[in-house]
Amino acid sequence: MASPSEQTILVTGANSYVAGHIIKLALEKGYYVRGTVRSESSTAKVRDNFSDYAARLSFGIVPDIARPELYESAFASPSAPITGVINVAAPFTLKVEDNRRDLLDPAIGGATAVLEAAKRFGPSVRRVVNTSSFAAINDLGQGTRPGYTYSEKDWNPMGYEEAANADAVAAYCASKALAERAMWDWVEAEKPTFTLATINPPWVFGPHVGGLADTKHLNESSHLLFSIIGAQDIPGFDFGGFVDVRVLAEAHLAAFEKDEAGGQRFLVGTQFNYQSVVDSVREDLPELKNRLPAGQPGTKPVAYAIDGSKAEKVLGISYIPLSESMKDSFQEFLDVEKRTVEASA
Repeated sequence: MASPSEQTILVTGANSYVAGHIIKLALEKGYYVRGTVRSESSTAKVRDNFSDYAARLSFGIVPDIARPELYESAFASPSAPITGVINVAAPFTLKVEDNRRDLLDPAIGGATAVLEAAKRFGPSVRRVVNTSSFAAINDLGQGTRPGYTYSEKDWNPMGYEEAANADAVAAYCASKALAERAMWDWVEAEKPTFTLATINPPWVFGPHVGGLADTKHLNESSHLLFSIIGAQDIPGFDFGGFVDVRVLAEAHLAAFEKDEAGGQRFLVGTQFNYQSVVDSVREDLPELKNRLPAGQPGTKPVAYAIDGSKAEKVLGISYIPLSESMKDSFQEFLDVEKRTVEASA
């Protein structure tokens, strides 16, 4: 395979939390990176974060990710051939009026559009890596499912019509499975010259590239952690797994680079519960000890397990422990708080 310096990786949703770490790792490894965003204004923060790599970072504007023809300019005139597409962009909202219009159709359309675009405009593309979700694996109808272990073999079973009439959370989770299935079906039907791999993370935590500017515009997972500060109670059980964003970035790059990853899906994550979060943060960051609910230290919910070992074996990743990820995540909140106090002094 050609060296990284002879290849461009196209990363969709380039201004997102996860994409930032993927771009950082790809640039550090020597790749050219073409990032897609919905508007020119969205490139500013990404450019600032990677100003040292300006010569190897470029952008394409794709205002509607469900329309493959709008990707043409994103694939045009790269500095080196675009050999990989890492598709991070996907709709995420729980404020919906119509599940079909606001969640299901955009998710499915966006997933297949990037494949169609790679087929039309990316003659050198050999692998598309898609960011799916543990939501595409987890069967919400089974609840906490004590004694069960989820792995890549599992699928969220909710169909389109059921999801269209479900609550927003269930519909969002179903949209991830429906979108991923649509991608695998597309590959089976179209038989493109490239292969597909999917990455299915649970909650994603850890630091942000460039740090946090403030705590007013947090992504969903970071907001979950931030909301524990000052709370009376520990959040109830939701997803029983997590992965540090830095490991997730490594998994995406490895899924592109390793031949054996083609045609496979990977559950990338380890066990997670909120009691373990507060236990570790109260110990590692003493300044937060009295600002976090104590709960019942050392206890764990009786719930399913997740098996992320396939990603370790095939992709070669090593999981960052929950305690390390939480220390780095909450330290960012403290750093923002300190800057705010200093600025108002």
